[in-house]
Amino acid sequence: MKLYYHPFSPFARKPRLAAALLGIELETEKVDLFAGEGQRPEFLKLNPQGKVPTLTDGDFSLWESNAIVLYLASKAAKSPLWPDDARSRADILRWQFWETSSWAPACMVYLYENILKSMLGRGDPDAEELKKADEKFHRCAKLLNDHLAKQAWLVGDSMTLADISVAPTLMHAESAKYPLAGYDHIRAWFDKIRQLPAWTSTEPSA
Repeated sequence: MKLYYHPFSPFARKPRLAAALLGIELETEKVDLFAGEGQRPEFLKLNPQGKVPTLTDGDFSLWESNAIVLYLASKAAKSPLWPDDARSRADILRWQFWETSSWAPACMVYLYENILKSMLGRGDPDAEELKKADEKFHRCAKLLNDHLAKQAWLVGDSMTLADISVAPTLMHAESAKYPLAGYDHIRAWFDKIRQLPAWTSTEPSA
């Protein structure tokens, strides 16, 4: 299997983290989105959106990060990351849907305004946009923090695909200036994940 990724992308971090934890060796190819490589005709045949991550497995091409994570888990040997019981799997999917619909959009405003705008030469951060983003971010962060106050991992008693899908959005939290002050349970949970060899081995190189 081959993964097309960009090391800066939190979404492309998910399948690399999952593969490392599942013991799956992926061939990887960096797609330099900033240089327009996502719009190459040969890449658009694999992913018409021109985005990463994109996974190929023989003649099968798959995009959307959470779909890729689930596919990798289905290809691996039995793992606690993707338990057999229906309730656990539904709960994992619930968090993955929440990450896509709520958490990632709430975080990406800070990433764009405080990092990407400058990288793309689009000017300074827009204070008004950041102020508008705060309400949605705090609503999502409170939900996540309150949940993690009751248990160490998002689903059950150990790490699952839910944590793999939700945590990478925080990889740029400091440099993008996410307003995480006071969310101690999120910080403690993320610190555990950052200490995993699978996390450090997928850290973007300088």
